[in-house]
Amino acid sequence: MNKSLRRISNFSPQTRPQKSIAEPIINDDQLLDAYSNAVMSATERANPSVVNISVQQHQDDNRRGSDGNQRMGSGSGFVFTPDGFILTNSHVVHGASKIVVTLFDGHQFDAQLLGDDPDTDLAVIRINAASLVPAVLGDSQKIRVGQLAIAIGNPYGFQCSVTAGVVSALGRSLRSNSGRLMDNIIQTDAALNPGNSGGPLVNSRGEVIGINTAVILPAQGICFAIAVNTAKFVAGRLIRDGKIRRSYIGVAGQNVPLHRRVVRFHRLPVEHAVLVVAVEDNSPAQRAGLLEGDLIVGYGTESIAGIDDLHRLLTDERLGVRSQVTVLRGTEKVLLWIIPEESRFAAQ
Repeated sequence: MNKSLRRISNFSPQTRPQKSIAEPIINDDQLLDAYSNAVMSATERANPSVVNISVQQHQDDNRRGSDGNQRMGSGSGFVFTPDGFILTNSHVVHGASKIVVTLFDGHQFDAQLLGDDPDTDLAVIRINAASLVPAVLGDSQKIRVGQLAIAIGNPYGFQCSVTAGVVSALGRSLRSNSGRLMDNIIQTDAALNPGNSGGPLVNSRGEVIGINTAVILPAQGICFAIAVNTAKFVAGRLIRDGKIRRSYIGVAGQNVPLHRRVVRFHRLPVEHAVLVVAVEDNSPAQRAGLLEGDLIVGYGTESIAGIDDLHRLLTDERLGVRSQVTVLRGTEKVLLWIIPEESRFAAQ
């Protein structure tokens, strides 16, 4: 054996230099400080956009005890464009005779109701004000269960109150005041109280991921927000048309992931689908043959990866138009034909 081979054979693993890696030790105080800093940073970014909304509504003279006076109410909202457009809940401003908005700095402005949609409990109002700070809208498709969620609003008139928690669940369904099931609702344990309605639910970067809308009473820590992607679509239509005249097929659904084998087997362009949770009686979906448990992956020529995709397609242009729905039923791909109707819960 030559010298070079002898040197190699004598180099055992035990003689190799070991690199020591010192892992940082994080104590509880540091974790709490990091959590606090995240909440404070997100709040500082979002707070200037949050507004208090006071409304006056006419009493119904036909109701017992009504004297025709004005009824007062309040809620929250947030500026989402520099020129004064504000998002809030429909139930906060619906039927209001007067709307007053109080900004973060205390200035007050009369607001105009541009449109509201009780089906999604969303509304857009506008004020004539300068130097407004619009909120940054996030992407609700990127939300994950367990991530930080911060609710900002005006519960019981206490302006800019902040509560923090986590995203508890995604894809919930919640019945709106119009009677329609709102899909793709975010569940959070960030505490909400009367007056929080319409305020933003933000992530750790201060981006709006939802619009706070409801709580379950007397339960604690079960609160709901409308996904911001739904709000983006609805707000655009309300600004353009003042209302949403939408198609209706009569299903309640939620977003679910598809198994990779299913995606490959059927050569699907999407990795998520809409799970049909319920089919309403005497609805277009029932007449088309949709069943509970079906997975909707296509509508017409468009792929469907979630409730938001389906809502965007079911507009007034689809009314009375016979369209093909692609569903997965068990292991089979099934093609059905459906004719949407105008929503029976459309706002008057």
